[in-house]
Amino acid sequence: MSSNTAPSSSGGAGSADATSTRRHSKRPKYSRFTQQELPACKPILTPRWVISAFMLVSIVFIPIGVASLFASRDVVEIVDRYETDCIPAPARTDKVRFIQSPGPKKCNRTLKVSKRMKQPIYVYYQLDNFYQNHRRYVKSRSDQQLKDPKSENEIDACKPEDKANGLPIVPCGLIAWSLFNDTYDFSRNGQQLIVNKKDISWKSDREHKFGKKVFPKNFQNGTLKGGASLDASKPLSEQEDLIVWMRTAALPTFRKLYGKIEVDLEENDTIEVILDNNYNTYSFSGKKKLVLSTTSWIGGRNDFLGIAYLTVGGLCFFLAMAFTVVYLVKPRQLGDPSYLSWNRNPGGH
Repeated sequence: MSSNTAPSSSGGAGSADATSTRRHSKRPKYSRFTQQELPACKPILTPRWVISAFMLVSIVFIPIGVASLFASRDVVEIVDRYETDCIPAPARTDKVRFIQSPGPKKCNRTLKVSKRMKQPIYVYYQLDNFYQNHRRYVKSRSDQQLKDPKSENEIDACKPEDKANGLPIVPCGLIAWSLFNDTYDFSRNGQQLIVNKKDISWKSDREHKFGKKVFPKNFQNGTLKGGASLDASKPLSEQEDLIVWMRTAALPTFRKLYGKIEVDLEENDTIEVILDNNYNTYSFSGKKKLVLSTTSWIGGRNDFLGIAYLTVGGLCFFLAMAFTVVYLVKPRQLGDPSYLSWNRNPGGH
């Protein structure tokens, strides 16, 4: 009797242990999603698939590269470097002293149009060796002050250009203080070419980052003047030269939009430029260039995009041809795909 009850007792204990183990197990409840057994595309990269993929990429990329390169070459661009030529020869031994001296610094430049330029013609100034991405320079601004007239005293981040004569500067900071102040006047055959400076900045900047009720105060009134002055009667949202300048560049060589000429320039036209050479790039061996440029569907002149597409497309075409030759000259027998695990057991069990 007892021999019959003992196994029953041990069996009951074993059953209880198994139930307890299942209850405390961390194994998730089975589902095809958690076990990654949902239907999926599992391609087998046979030589034909690889060759076809490389050939498809080359067929797509090479025409895009050719079109991009032709579009870039259609852009007409005039670049005039002037920082040295616009200093009188006797003063070139001490350029910094000349640029910091008072008085007008007019300079006459002549540009020749080599190819017809359709409107709008974009006027840029280009600076080389100017590091707008320097950490202290980038942080020297007050975004809250720029958009809210009640925040003119929020100048903690603007040092050393935070106050002048004991009063807060609006806009404060090194970026605004160093605003580019060379100016350009254009004429053709004695007739002035109007430079439209409206809508040269980003619309989002004008509407959201620079306040319509924020006006310049105490700007460029310190002991050292860094760049251009601002019109105290116009709100910051309308001072587009400042808005363009305040969007700092990532690289030491950059262009910023000065304005737009909204008439066509014909081939062999001569453009007379009267510029004020005011901006000091001589202290850090910087360069200044005046750029006139048209645009295409890819923007300004940029050969890199087309070259990149052609390089990738050409490399894929070369690999496709190489694999084709290897496949035809020395083929390898493929294994039977029916032996793959997902083909032998499609349900996963």
